[in-house]
Amino acid sequence: MHSSNVMIMGVLNITPDSFSDGNQYFAIDRAISYAKLMIDQGADIIDIGGESTRPNALQVSIDDEISRVIPVIKVLSKLGSVPISIDTSQAKIMQLAIEAGASMINDVRALQAKSSLEVVASSDKDVCLMHMKGSPKTMQNNPIYTDVIDEIKYFFDQRIEDCISAGIDQNKIILDPGFGFGKTLNHNFEILRRLDEFQSFGLRILVGMSRKSMIGNILNNRNIDGRMIGSITTAIIAFQNGANIIRVHDVLDTKDAFKILQSVVGD
Repeated sequence: MHSSNVMIMGVLNITPDSFSDGNQYFAIDRAISYAKLMIDQGADIIDIGGESTRPNALQVSIDDEISRVIPVIKVLSKLGSVPISIDTSQAKIMQLAIEAGASMINDVRALQAKSSLEVVASSDKDVCLMHMKGSPKTMQNNPIYTDVIDEIKYFFDQRIEDCISAGIDQNKIILDPGFGFGKTLNHNFEILRRLDEFQSFGLRILVGMSRKSMIGNILNNRNIDGRMIGSITTAIIAFQNGANIIRVHDVLDTKDAFKILQSVVGD
């Protein structure tokens, strides 16, 4: 696998409380400007979210989520520069986002919410199914696994089966093991170490470790602003272990790292 094949997904959180950049891009004009900057920096996909899924996060109303993300998707999709992904678990928002021009659904609840399977099945859009043990409010309350990889693979088996039964094209499915979503530090690094085991599904793999506490904890409880190098390191390792899409906050720096890698391993 060559580094030219990896896709960099830039994160755009239009929220007041996301763990890394909450409230920075809450205004629509600022969100659009930042998305354009990430595109200029080389982002291959922009992932737009209007609800924080950090540990202990509370759900926002559908109306609030709509008002945050849909106007931005409409503007960015008209640019036609890169595909737009909507990070949501709500079927109504998925539908509105698709109508506004989104090309991908990124769902931390893996289409388990009411009507979400049907919405995606009625479209031709890519969908990312993420594994999460519990909910954002409870997921870090002492998560326990017998074998974290086996349990995630079992979850994916069930969700893929449900997607296919609903009429979703299997080739449209992307898998995300859910770093930090109901996992301890050891679980997270075991998933990273054994990431290649998910290649048995024959589907694209997406990972998101950027700026997360798993990196801060390893770096002596480094604060969020000091986690960029650690984030890039895990991105490179994930790619080497089979990841196809890397979800990041620091687009330019991550792209630079992959350019260096590409100069070594070639196309």
